[in-house]
Amino acid sequence: MAIHVTTLGFATTVEALRLRSWKLGPGQPRQVIDQFTDADFKHVVDDRGDVHINSRDGRFYLGWFPTGRPVGDEKDWVTGEGWVIAVTGTETAPGYRMSFDTETPAGIIAAAVAQVLATSRPL
Repeated sequence: MAIHVTTLGFATTVEALRLRSWKLGPGQPRQVIDQFTDADFKHVVDDRGDVHINSRDGRFYLGWFPTGRPVGDEKDWVTGEGWVIAVTGTETAPGYRMSFDTETPAGIIAAAVAQVLATSRPL
């Protein structure tokens, strides 16, 4: 078997290697939170300043933890988890959970929430 040295590696151009600018930083959480109406969702802000949003039927949950999600009994012990989106499953279909760290831009979370909300419908 012969190996052709001229075909090893990859070919690219200087343009293909140009630097890009990416959205960084947590942004404005209102982009996410403002998607929820009082008619369909319950909002709670706890003593840490974390925001918890539940659908009235209890199957949807959004948690925003600006300084990280607390773990266990210690209020000082936190994860890097800044956002949690969860939908409870049914008898016939499993639910799901997504989490994002504290530095994930709020616009990305808002887009994920918009997609989840678009899949819901009243029974």
